[in-house]
Amino acid sequence: MIQPRFETVLEAIRRAAEELYGPRLITLAVFGSVGRGAAGPDSDVDLLVIARELPYGRMARVSEFRKVEELLAEESDPTISDLSGRLSPVIKTPEEAEAGSPLFLDMLDDAELLIDRGGFFRDRLERLRRRLEELGSRRIRQGDRWYWDLKPDYHPGEVFEL
Repeated sequence: MIQPRFETVLEAIRRAAEELYGPRLITLAVFGSVGRGAAGPDSDVDLLVIARELPYGRMARVSEFRKVEELLAEESDPTISDLSGRLSPVIKTPEEAEAGSPLFLDMLDDAELLIDRGGFFRDRLERLRRRLEELGSRRIRQGDRWYWDLKPDYHPGEVFEL
């Protein structure tokens, strides 16, 4: 659940991402401490961006995303304009998102979808959730941390897919 102090920030990020990516934008999600509702005053804002027709390579994608930060810097509200350096985007094409990522494991419970056209990422997470249930996977908490036991009945040499 999003903390109230982040609602206006996330709305501004949503608007800026829509302006930058336009119809290419499929999914914009916040995850990590902000998505869990456990963010502190200095927390970064972890974002998942899924868009079509992205430039090749991480640096080119981050460079394109800087336009979002520039748009936010123009806001009159200092809680929004001072976000520079606190946004941590993970930027993927739909095909890359379909291929999956270990990062998606922690998004199952902690991601808040700000935009999800056609339920694209919600469906991806639901397929992952069903597969984890088939495998008997468990998220094991130890204090404020956790790890995944993906296949409790795993046998050495066994191959399985998520």
